[in-house]
Amino acid sequence: MKIFISLLSALVLLKCGGPSTSNFKIATGMKADKAKWGDTLQLKIKNNTSEKVSYFLNNTPITSNHVLTNEPLGDQLLKAVISSGESTHEVEKTLRILATTPPLLYTYEILNTYPHDKTAYTQGLEFSDETLYESTGLNGKSTLRTVNYKTGAIMENKPLDEAYFGEGLTLLNEQIIQLTWKAQKGFVYDKASLAMKKSFPYQESKEGWGLCNDGQYLFKSDGTNRIWVLDPNTYEELKSIQVMTHKSPVKNINELEWVEGKIYANTYQFEKEVSVIIDPISGAVEGVIDFSGLKEQVEQHAQLNVLNGIAYHKKRKTFFITGKNWSKLFEVRILPKK
Repeated sequence: MKIFISLLSALVLLKCGGPSTSNFKIATGMKADKAKWGDTLQLKIKNNTSEKVSYFLNNTPITSNHVLTNEPLGDQLLKAVISSGESTHEVEKTLRILATTPPLLYTYEILNTYPHDKTAYTQGLEFSDETLYESTGLNGKSTLRTVNYKTGAIMENKPLDEAYFGEGLTLLNEQIIQLTWKAQKGFVYDKASLAMKKSFPYQESKEGWGLCNDGQYLFKSDGTNRIWVLDPNTYEELKSIQVMTHKSPVKNINELEWVEGKIYANTYQFEKEVSVIIDPISGAVEGVIDFSGLKEQVEQHAQLNVLNGIAYHKKRKTFFITGKNWSKLFEVRILPKK
């Protein structure tokens, strides 16, 4: 009987790959498993008596004393492969890599104030020369429109089917690309006629929020702290970056604007009217723009909602700011906060 029990125990161990992996845990040497570029990980396995451990960061082999340099920011997969005789075990942990420095703080100066359609639930805003293109949301009220920004007059207005909730837009290669919120579908229009040419599905990103481009690629937010990089021809999601400060992720990334190599993004917040300046390579938040006070200068009514809408006028080198159901469009200059 004792021999049978011993054989049975050995079979169980072989089937399970050896001792329970729940006894193995990765220690990073970092407080709360948070680190920054320049930090040295001090990796070890708790409760480990085996001879060999191999470590991987996002499936790339690293040493137990790995120095973080230019790894992606955000939550990254740390894995240990533990060898014990002929058995191997894998243990995983999330390592959060933060931005190295706190963001710079900015404020604004109002240069001009223009009328804006207060029934427009603004989701996307972008200039092409002197024409302002705007995407508005809400089911049954979503539109794609061109606007005379000086008078607030709507020059062309293309309603979306009431099944769609319009979101961000951008202009590239004589086309307008517009997102929808939860329908997992984007639309492509001819810039000159606003005629719809085609639609495209989302992939790993489940929602559509903001959209901008750098002349080569599209950048799409989905309400999380991720910004997705899309192929402008196939709309395939090529990769994503995670938007991070020196302390935490920045979620609810909303309307986007590409300005001189940086992404300016509204964030969907009810407590603060702020935008952030993001490095599109690393995802680090390099600046925070405090737009508090703008909302108080528009007509106060029942449908008034958050700041959302940031467009850069290349010739004037100024920003145009509005919000959901705001009665005004503000032309501003962004300044360092003293």
